[in-house]
Amino acid sequence: MLVKKAYSSFFLELAKNNNKEWFHANKKRYENDVKKPFLDLLESLLDTLTEWDPRILSDPKNAMFRINRDVRFAKDKTPYHTILKAGFSPNGKKSILPGYYLGIDATSIHVGGGLFMLRPPELSKVRNHIAKDSYKFIEVLKSSTFIQNFGKLSGEKAKRLDRNLLPVAEKTDLIYNKQFYAMAEFPLEPFYDSEKLNDEVLNHFEAIKPLNTYLNQAFN
Repeated sequence: MLVKKAYSSFFLELAKNNNKEWFHANKKRYENDVKKPFLDLLESLLDTLTEWDPRILSDPKNAMFRINRDVRFAKDKTPYHTILKAGFSPNGKKSILPGYYLGIDATSIHVGGGLFMLRPPELSKVRNHIAKDSYKFIEVLKSSTFIQNFGKLSGEKAKRLDRNLLPVAEKTDLIYNKQFYAMAEFPLEPFYDSEKLNDEVLNHFEAIKPLNTYLNQAFN
């Protein structure tokens, strides 16, 4: 099933009526116009992603994040996200390993990958890997394909760095990063009723694949 204008309409209305009463009254719309085409898209993407990395789980439901928000510690108590998101990583969407990301809201497609959440032990592994092979890291990020699709690497930076890593900072200040990911955003409307959406997302995933391959080596 293809993503249609009804997908956008649902999220535009949800943004104005973000409450359980409205959502339950429109549950069938969500299931048919939003969740179903999104899962179909994930399934088609997984055909390729599982060939690239057999550790990625093949069930699209394992890749999709819940639309329900966790509001326990949030100031914003609206119960639902106004976007559907998916993560494709070895061993599941919440894996600590590098992966691919897709999010589609009412108007935009967000696609990227890399490492989004790193605990201190994993961050240390990645930084030490960059220290050992910083030239390859820089080469990946300077490739024309990566730049054309994502521009540059993103991620929050630390203010301090272990002394033994300071020489690497002279080669690339990205060693200060606490996250190592890239993200692109483009309009959804041109892809209504189009099978080209699958190809466009996969093109971006392919552009970030060398970064994921490089980052994965830190965990071997």
